Amino acid sequence: MPEISRFYGIIIAMFFDDHNPPHFHARYGGEKLAIEIESLRILEGHFSPRALGLVIEWAVQHRNELWQNWELAKNNQAPKKIEPLK
Repeated sequence: MPEISRFYGIIIAMFFDDHNPPHFHARYGGEKLAIEIESLRILEGHFSPRALGLVIEWAVQHRNELWQNWELAKNNQAPKKIEPLK
């Protein structure tokens, strides 16, 4: 699972040729979740409210890049790195 960003101990990644709906994965400590790109709703998993807020803030800022990376990963191409939350 290629890592596309990392900030405040949170790792954001996408799987190659992953299932729909378009989404990304996040890990923080022992917690994991998958978030839909379009609606930013949680598809599976759980994060603490503070960590989830950081992930959502980052995703809002980088939604276009997430869509571009989804297309790359869907076609078994390496997704590009995305700037971390600052």
